[in-house]
Amino acid sequence: MIIMVCVDDHNGMMFNKRRQSQDRTLRQHMLELTNGKKLWMNAYSMGQFPDEAASRIQVTEDGFQNIPSGEYCLIEDQDPAEYAENVEGVILFRWNRSYPADLYCTLDLSVWKLAQTEEFEGYSHEKITQERYVRE
Repeated sequence: MIIMVCVDDHNGMMFNKRRQSQDRTLRQHMLELTNGKKLWMNAYSMGQFPDEAASRIQVTEDGFQNIPSGEYCLIEDQDPAEYAENVEGVILFRWNRSYPADLYCTLDLSVWKLAQTEEFEGYSHEKITQERYVRE
């Protein structure tokens, strides 16, 4: 699976069981990155997407260990390191801000190669940085 993860400047993901931030432009961007494939996520993540996006989303509630190869998966409320052995690619979205956090992305990116970096303007964020990592 190819995971998508949103992090702050310290790799924080959530605080007090809530996502640190969200951005409607980023949500649309994520759907476009899947190139017509379903974007897998849990019900918590689905709650931020508009109803009209439902046909492009696959909700799973039994974890992310069984996501098929080559499929895209948004992970927000679990440390992606839990699924490291199943991860084929990483798309990291950086908010370029610091937020309070108590859940962090601890996935070891030193074993990955940074293949692409792109910056774009979000709806509520001046700059969101997208980093795409591939296995070395």
